[in-house]
Formats: sequence, structure tokens, C-alpha cells
Amino acid sequence: MEHSLVTPSTMNNYSLNQTNCTEFKYLAYTITYTIMVPLGFFSNLVALYVFLRGTTKKTANTVFMINLAISDVCFSLTLPFRLIYYFRECHWDFWDWLCRWCVFSFYVNLYTSVLFLTGLSVLRYIAVVHPIRNKSLVTVRRASLACLCIWVFVAVMSIPFLLSGASPDKGEKGCFEIKKSGDWKQIQQLSYVGLVFGFLIPFLIILGCYGCIIQKLFAKQKVQVRKQNQHSRSVYLIIVILSTFLLCFAPYHIVRTLHLRAAVAQNKEQEAYLLKILVITLCMAASNSCLNPLLYYFAGESFRTSFNRASRRLTISSLNDSVRLSRYSSRSRNRSESQKNKYIDTVLLEEKKKDLVQ
Repeated sequence: MEHSLVTPSTMNNYSLNQTNCTEFKYLAYTITYTIMVPLGFFSNLVALYVFLRGTTKKTANTVFMINLAISDVCFSLTLPFRLIYYFRECHWDFWDWLCRWCVFSFYVNLYTSVLFLTGLSVLRYIAVVHPIRNKSLVTVRRASLACLCIWVFVAVMSIPFLLSGASPDKGEKGCFEIKKSGDWKQIQQLSYVGLVFGFLIPFLIILGCYGCIIQKLFAKQKVQVRKQNQHSRSVYLIIVILSTFLLCFAPYHIVRTLHLRAAVAQNKEQEAYLLKILVITLCMAASNSCLNPLLYYFAGESFRTSFNRASRRLTISSLNDSVRLSRYSSRSRNRSESQKNKYIDTVLLEEKKKDLVQ
């Protein structure tokens, strides 16, 4: 898992300083988090604004997407602390509870994202395969309840990551590291739980849903025109979610499992080899928050409509402000010119009066 990036057998080989920060980790994490902080935070913040202010009609899909965006925004808020940590060469300058919270938020974001994407896939399955039962089965209230259950389930399962915080080492504090060799067995057990309930089962559900959806979509060669949009959204959803799972979630879970097995078995050669791969896959897993806005735009018709409407309003508002500013400037210019002419006329009139008196 995230803690499993440093093991007792790799400390001496890849040490950047006293806190076991390898040069490769430093480079990979600083580059990844530097990109993710502005991109992930602002894109999901804009998505939240569109969902909450721009979307008039809330649906079950919207509820899941709102919760997914909230999860990504909350995780993005912890990234600056991680970035500072690696810029400081793995020295933790903040509170111990904040270190615990950063680790906790990573896993909460990772597995709530997996389960929210699974929920969106199930909703699309019901809408395409069972369109008649869709209105009675899928409601905003049930979607909200399902999201609440996901939040509670993932938060409870991630509580063990709140139990270990910043670890002192020769006067300095490190975070995101494990130094006790006895803890690796516990980490491996937690990893298996996350692998089964946070990846394998959701992935199998998604594959089953998409298999049924594809079969339904291509069952008839001629598709009615009015259903074209629905089918397009289904295809976009399949592409984005499968890409997210295959690019972000699958590599991390596979490599993490192999790395922990090597660490527990004290296979130093294999463990050192897998360490760098694990760093890369963890960066890929964390970057899922940057891919989710693509899901909102391409698979959510209401979001795309609201986003385009808000963009047009912002453009029109900017143009109106520019026109008002130019008008105000021209009026001010004309006013100043007229005042200047009046002043000149007054001066000339006074000079004429003086000439007449003389």
C-alpha cells in the first residue's frame, strides 16, 4: 500500500537522507503532485460548481458524480502537504495528525472513487438493459443512501491508517514511511482486503455490467435516432471508466501485492526491483482524480449542457464588462475634453475683457 514504498531491506540501497527518501521517489512524486495540485483541484472544483449551481435537475447519476468530485477535491487539498514533504527531502514539518490524515485520505479517495465509478456503471446498466424498471428502481434518494454507505464503509475500512503517523528518526520526522519490520505482515493483510473488496469485486461487477450493455446496444443493427444520444453516453462511460481502472487502479493493486509478498518473504532483489515500479503505479493511482472530470463532460449530458451554458454566460458577461468599460472610458474622455474646451473658452473670454478695459 502507500506505506509499503520503503521496506527495511531497501533503506540502505535507496536512501536520499535519514528518512529513506529515494531520489527516484522524490522526482516521481514532486512531478506528479505538482501537476495534480492545480489540475485535479480546480477541474473538480469547477465540476462541483456546475453540478451544484448549474444543474437544475438532480438525478442519481448526478449524485454519484457529485460525491466523486467531493472525494477528489478533498484529496487534492492534502497534496500540497505531500509536495512540501518531498521538497523538504522527506522531512515532515507539520502535525502528527495531519500526516495520519494525508495517508487516510489517499485510501479513502482511492476506494470511494472505485466504488462510485462502479455505482455509475450499475446505473448505466439498469438504464440500458432495464429501461422500464429504471424509473422505479433508480431514485435520487436511493443514490444518496448508496453514496453514504460507500463513504462509511471505506472510512471504517481505512481506520487502521489513522493509527500510525509521523515517525521520528535521528531528530527528524518522516511521514508515509514504515520502519518496523513487524508491521509488514499487517500491511499485507490490509492490502488483500483492499484488493478483494476495493478492486476485484468492483471490477468484475463493471465488466459484467458493460458486457450486458454492449450486448444490448449491438443486439439490433438499426438503432433509433432518439436513442443515439443514450447509446453514445454509454459508450463514453465504458471507455472512460475502463481506462481509469486499467491505467490507474489495476497496475497499482497488482504491483503493490507483488511488492508486499517480496517484502514479507524478505526477497531483497525482487523487492528492490518492484519498488520503483510501485512508485510509478502509485502516481498513476493518485492521478485518477484528474481523469474524472473527463467522465463528467463526456458521459454526463446534463453536466456538459450546464458547463457549456455557464461558459457562454461567463463569455457574454466578460464581453458586456468590456463594452461597459470602453463606453465609460469614451464618456470620461469626452467629458474631460469638453471640460478642457470650456476652460479654454473661459480663459480667452477673460483675456478679451482685459483688452477691452485697456
